[in-house]
Amino acid sequence: MDKKWVFKPQGDKEETERLSTLLNIDENLSNLLVQRNILTYDDAKAFFRPDLKALHDPFLMKDMDKAVERIERAVQDEEGIMVYGDYDVDGTTAVALVYSFLKTFHPRIGFYVPDRYKEGYGISTQGIDHAEEQGYSLIIALDCGIKAIEKVAYAAEKKIDFIICDHHLPGDTIPDAVAVLDTKRHDCPYPFKGLSGCGVGFKLIQAIAEHRNIPFEQIEQYLDLVVISIAADIVPITGENRILAYHGLKLINTKPRKGIQAILSYTTVKQSENLLNPVYFTRELNINDLVFLIGPRINAAGRIGDARNSVELLICDDKDYAVKLGKQIDSYNKERREKDMQAFDDALEMIANSESMKREPATVVYHPDWSQGVLGIVASRLTEVHYKPTVVLTLNNGMYTGSARSVKGFDIHEAIDHCSDLLEHFGGHTYAAGLSLKPENFDAFREKFITYVQNNITEDSQVPEIEIDAELDLRHITPRFFKILRQFAPFGPDNMTPVFMTQEVIDKGFVRIVGNNHLKLDIIDPDRLGPVIPAIAFQQGSKKDDIQKEIPFAICYQIEENEWNNTVTLQLNIKDIHLNHKLLSNYNNVL
Repeated sequence: MDKKWVFKPQGDKEETERLSTLLNIDENLSNLLVQRNILTYDDAKAFFRPDLKALHDPFLMKDMDKAVERIERAVQDEEGIMVYGDYDVDGTTAVALVYSFLKTFHPRIGFYVPDRYKEGYGISTQGIDHAEEQGYSLIIALDCGIKAIEKVAYAAEKKIDFIICDHHLPGDTIPDAVAVLDTKRHDCPYPFKGLSGCGVGFKLIQAIAEHRNIPFEQIEQYLDLVVISIAADIVPITGENRILAYHGLKLINTKPRKGIQAILSYTTVKQSENLLNPVYFTRELNINDLVFLIGPRINAAGRIGDARNSVELLICDDKDYAVKLGKQIDSYNKERREKDMQAFDDALEMIANSESMKREPATVVYHPDWSQGVLGIVASRLTEVHYKPTVVLTLNNGMYTGSARSVKGFDIHEAIDHCSDLLEHFGGHTYAAGLSLKPENFDAFREKFITYVQNNITEDSQVPEIEIDAELDLRHITPRFFKILRQFAPFGPDNMTPVFMTQEVIDKGFVRIVGNNHLKLDIIDPDRLGPVIPAIAFQQGSKKDDIQKEIPFAICYQIEENEWNNTVTLQLNIKDIHLNHKLLSNYNNVL
């Protein structure tokens, strides 16, 4: 599918030139800073050298004082405390963090993670009943609970208090808990609104540490859990999250906990044998490694087995036990991959065999044998392939349940809300949602949902686009340029890896197809006077014959390092190629 190239607004020319001189960096780099509203030396220092001292006072968060007071009273009175969290990465890392910290000074503590299939998302009556059976009189809920009004009331009847630590949007009514920590509350003055659920948990233990005069250095050990949650939950990596992610990554790379070591032992990332290497692994891990290597394995336990295993692995101090749990979770991940690939292939076949589904502006597919735990992954993949709002459903406990994913510019939560009269439950946000409905309502839901999409989706939302940060001459791509560029990391939402565009390039003459239809090129200016830069273009082998004609073409790409035979070189990761392009006269144009 053809992709639309869209330029981001460029930085003010005078600001860019001034910052370039002030920092002694390439103007292309200072332009990236100005785009990120980094305009002064102090701004740049805070961006490139994130400082833990710049974290906000946790007591600025609404109800934080109440949460700390209630926990301290529970400790003093030797009450049982149960740490309750969602079964995904954000929830399990949050549980591991808060549980580990509280256990250092309070022995009467346990944790609980609900069963995805039997209990579903959020606070469950089973979880509250378990707390009562075990004698827990205080539940700390993490990454869930902001809409659990009835469940909190149910717990109160059993004389069990709740402290809620969530980061999702609240409803019109806040649960009647002892404390509700959620920066998205309209009455919460906390300055940063983008924390993950685990991030809110970290602010809670930061507040407790301050109250108890525990040095901040003693809670830094939990920042690895916070950065894993930030990466997996796709929250903005700006402001406070950038500080937490920067130092969390540093911790993972230098002093990884035993559970993370166990997880990575089943990947291509291995322990370094170089005693002089300050990084624990053979290479430095980045956010993408957390997203694609660590996150899916932590998630797999909740999708296939028991999410408690993920928590156990993350809090484990025994190497042998960590290895055992790591092996179990890796097996879950393999099974998860098999299940999601089978469901994905089934869905692709359904679409290929249906002329009506090909024409429709949205995709709605159902199969009773698909695993509910992989439906979000399948919906995301279908959206990437067909670029349509997508709903994927299966049969679970007599209900059709599933996940929905959207395309840029289309609010799928609003679309599902439009069909709420046909649903039993639903929730989510603009680009991702979950839902359940009775089988007899499926056909009506499908028709109503697709009709809504037909009437409300714009033409722009039906064409995938690539956002380009700036145009770049190949001559600017030097080791020094890349050394500074990599300091823009950690990358993620609101600070994505920069994408550059070069208008006229050719291949030096050795373009070839490698692997699974990938292009390997050596990019050079048409005059052949500039640098030759190796490049890889994944899944773009169909363009090989045109490239061999040596007609100049345009590329958009990211710059990365490639290691081969112990040699590290710069490489262009080409995101798209326009073979028949028109030159841009200004940055407002779209290719």
